[in-house]
Amino acid sequence: MSMAKRTDTQSTALHGADSHDLIRVHGARENNLKDVSIEIPKRRLTVFTGVSGSGKSSLVFDTIAAESQRLINETYSAFVQGFMPTLARPEVDVLEGLTTAIIVDQQRMGADPRSTVGTATDANAMLRILFSRLGKPHIGPPSAYAFNVPSVRASGAITVERGAKTAVKATFTRTGGMCTRCEGRGTVSDIDLTQLYDDSKSIAEGAFTIPGWKSDSFWTVRVYAESGLLDPNKPICKYTKKEMQDFLYREPTKVKVEGVNLTYEGLIPKIQKSFLSKDKEAMQPHIRAFVERAVTFTTCPECDGTRLSEGARSSKIKRISIADACAMQISDLAEWVSGLDEPSVAPLLTALRHTLDSFVEIGLGYLSLDRPSGTLSGGEAQRVKMIRHLGSSLTDVTYVFDEPTIGMHPHDIQRMNGLLLRLRDKGNTVLVVEHKPETIAIADHVVDLGPGAGSAGGTVCFEGTVEGLRAGGTITGRHLDDRATLKDTVRTPTGTLEIRGATAHNLRDVDVDIPLGVLAVVTGVAGSGKSSLVHGSIPAGAGVVSIDQSAIRGSRRSNPATYTGLLDPIRKAFAKVNDVKPALFSANSEGACPNCNGVGVIYTDLAMMAGVATTCEECEGKRYQASVLEYHLGGRDISEVLAMSVTEADEFFGAGEAHTPAAHRILGRLADVGLGYLNLGQPLTTLSGGERQRLKLATRMADKGGIYVLDEPTTGLHLADVEQLLGLLDRLVDSGKSVIVVEHHQAVMAHADWIIDLGPGAGHDGGRIVFEGTPADLVAARRTLTAEHLAAYVGIWPRLSRTP
Repeated sequence: MSMAKRTDTQSTALHGADSHDLIRVHGARENNLKDVSIEIPKRRLTVFTGVSGSGKSSLVFDTIAAESQRLINETYSAFVQGFMPTLARPEVDVLEGLTTAIIVDQQRMGADPRSTVGTATDANAMLRILFSRLGKPHIGPPSAYAFNVPSVRASGAITVERGAKTAVKATFTRTGGMCTRCEGRGTVSDIDLTQLYDDSKSIAEGAFTIPGWKSDSFWTVRVYAESGLLDPNKPICKYTKKEMQDFLYREPTKVKVEGVNLTYEGLIPKIQKSFLSKDKEAMQPHIRAFVERAVTFTTCPECDGTRLSEGARSSKIKRISIADACAMQISDLAEWVSGLDEPSVAPLLTALRHTLDSFVEIGLGYLSLDRPSGTLSGGEAQRVKMIRHLGSSLTDVTYVFDEPTIGMHPHDIQRMNGLLLRLRDKGNTVLVVEHKPETIAIADHVVDLGPGAGSAGGTVCFEGTVEGLRAGGTITGRHLDDRATLKDTVRTPTGTLEIRGATAHNLRDVDVDIPLGVLAVVTGVAGSGKSSLVHGSIPAGAGVVSIDQSAIRGSRRSNPATYTGLLDPIRKAFAKVNDVKPALFSANSEGACPNCNGVGVIYTDLAMMAGVATTCEECEGKRYQASVLEYHLGGRDISEVLAMSVTEADEFFGAGEAHTPAAHRILGRLADVGLGYLNLGQPLTTLSGGERQRLKLATRMADKGGIYVLDEPTTGLHLADVEQLLGLLDRLVDSGKSVIVVEHHQAVMAHADWIIDLGPGAGHDGGRIVFEGTPADLVAARRTLTAEHLAAYVGIWPRLSRTP
């Protein structure tokens, strides 16, 4: 077919539509931003840098991306908006040139026990359709292969209103793939009854030992005590067989308690619904401790942990069941799917191959589709979210990434850089919040915020090219080419921590002696087995304080003072000086302002529109009753103390009338991890990812133990902050502690006394120790990927190319 020839003369004048090549931000004041005004080029890769807490996320996520999403939501009807999250307009004067924003952040994926990598990425949905079409024997539709769908059978009479009403007998059947024993969870639980109640007591005497089950609790204890099914004054050990059956296993039954209709249910099913249906890692610490004490989880003996029914496991394609396919390493599964040649499902196979190949391309080929999504690290979760965007045909979209290289080995960062450039080259605007110099180096445009963190940040220090940043004199520019050097001498170990026959996950019968009394770094590509070795194989009772990557939880009522336990000694100091109760100095207890209940603001819900938060007129945002603010310590009331920064409070409680040793110790740890600028009363919800990580580190440093295990402590840290972290690690080791760090950052590797490198690859290509020794020996040997990149980093070997 010939193509028509254009005969019109194209105008050399710029078309009006081509003038919108910039995203313009004027007067941004979200969180700590100080009237920021910038212009960001479209269809370019822009990297936002600056120390942790300088305002990067406030500008990119809370201003630009948030306004884009809000404007898109407003295009829907009021009815639809009622089902969507309500978003307030960011604190900004003008935002122009916005495009549709797709946010790929570090938020961990849903921790539901039935959520897996396969269900989260739709790969399972495609596999279920594939097996329902090609599986032999044929057992039913796609739902027959779904571990989240139970089989249902029902029969009875239904009334059909068509002309004259007629009653028709009908039968309904739905075949699901859920294992009936474990209900699709893959594990079954055995409950220790002695942890639930003291059988020597009666219910009226407080027999229950379950957290939160108090004697006056209307929905729990009183249902049992006043149900009429049990004698509340009879010791549980004296129950008859029928009473015990009703107490532990009775089916849901309607009962009346003080004239209110409630549901009575046996204790075992009630505990299973209340505690065991939730992900253990998402529970509050005291609830998690109770579950760990009371419940033993074992692999379901009926489905062998596959979560699937016998019928779903029996249906196979080329001798592979859907359970086998989901258990495969994704790189192997992609190869198996590529070998299937069936014209009747060709479009499905093409889509499935693309999804699986995207896993491999993004460096997650070592995962399996049956991996619970709650066990993914923040970096892995972020990359899983990226998969659905890699092959997208959309252009002129704004992609927003929050440290996409987090949790990546230097070898994998090159691959991630290539993906970011591909998205840009398709005509998209790519905005990246990042600290890694390898990613900053590929930017078309750099925006550096600072100069400091918190109240000392919030301004644009530099805007321009990478070379301009290097010459600009900002903190980021000065540290961009920093390289830690290998130590001339390393510490001598004082002992060893023996690990023998480690087989957790992909480890292959690993034997290793981790030296104690030194800074030991465990490294290797993502998926090589580092966390399995350190977190899953260290013997119990070794006196280990483990600081992992799990997110810290807290509402808008939580702040650094409450999270670290700092508020307790402060309240006691106020109470002692003023001879009153400590509870008065808690905004969540007796001292709370009655008008705002201690929140400091009044929230007004406007249905599908964004809610409005206004400062409480009664307490003026101070959260406390006026009478409480009359009590002083060292000339300051409690609201003034919570408004202090860590540095100010450290000086305040360090000497003089307000001298409080317990508070001073906690404040010292916060300062040690570089959080001296934080306000004590700042809500946790406003902290950046790096700040939360360091807050957790400061809190766990108080735990008693001789061995500290840190999982990627450089997460979210600026290049300048890494130096401070290295100093902190040195102080821990010099104080007599043993520090084991799982880390990818070359500065930490170079600073180590001992390195254990796992690999050589990921998944079943990893799980072995490929090197043990000093960093200097690792660089000299140059046998592993880690050795190559560390040698390039310290300048001993010609630098590897940073751009793919």
